[in-house]
Amino acid sequence: MAKATFAAGCFWGVEATFRQLPGVISTRVGYTGGKPANPTYEDVCTDSTGHAEAVEVDYDPAKLSYDKLLEVFWENHDPTQLNRQGNDHGRQYRSAIFYADEEQKRISEAYIRQLNEARVFTDPIVTTLEPLESFYPAEEYHQDYAARNPNQPYIVYVAQPKVDKLRENFAEKLKQ
Repeated sequence: MAKATFAAGCFWGVEATFRQLPGVISTRVGYTGGKPANPTYEDVCTDSTGHAEAVEVDYDPAKLSYDKLLEVFWENHDPTQLNRQGNDHGRQYRSAIFYADEEQKRISEAYIRQLNEARVFTDPIVTTLEPLESFYPAEEYHQDYAARNPNQPYIVYVAQPKVDKLRENFAEKLKQ
């Protein structure tokens, strides 16, 4: 089993997309990239701790590559928006890859370089590459929130469209 950690806006929608991939064993939403230790949702929402809302993905590298995780990461958020995704504003909503080792860092750097050189996005990518120092699981009510609350308005209008886009663009590669 391997781990990858990504931030791409509100963690509810990010988690919902990664859970669709075969080879993903489990996901956890939480906070990383800031101080102090063990922040709460309320702490992170002050935009003063430096933490990002993130998703930790446990996956089987024999079934799912880190490259494929990155492909889904890029496809399902706007990596050109600084410290925001849509109407969610603040550093906690930044686009970031929290690399666990030098190999993840190298692959991520190469992917960013390739996307920028190909001008895949109109604006430059502002996704940060940050070493994963610690990951603090979010409160239980945030875990698997989209699946447990499919009719909640934020899920209907923000998270579910991300899942729908993923299903449209990667249908042959998703869990049935």
